[in-house]
Amino acid sequence: MNATGFVKVCPLSEVPPEGALGVEIDDTPVAVVRLDSDGKTEVFALRDVCSHAEVALSEGEVYDHTIECWLHGSCFDLRTGKPTNPPATQPVPTYRVKVEDGDVYVSLGDDD
Repeated sequence: MNATGFVKVCPLSEVPPEGALGVEIDDTPVAVVRLDSDGKTEVFALRDVCSHAEVALSEGEVYDHTIECWLHGSCFDLRTGKPTNPPATQPVPTYRVKVEDGDVYVSLGDDD
């Protein structure tokens, strides 16, 4: 981890368009999610564990700023981590992301 708290997790090219890639930072599972629309790429990061069923969110479908858990269909807003439909009722943590020189960096902390 560097002085700003951001960790390089992968090249942006490894994250599928309209999809997710599961990575790990200091034993924390993280889903890195990429949305491409209107010529703009957005990248998000959230804990890669569904708050309902404890399975990897990175294996689910991505659409409209949402990631859907593959097991029971819980959906989470990529910007806030809040569930947008049941059965999940608890949010998942989201993390700060930056893309520099084609690489994705994630910060797990909120104090940097």
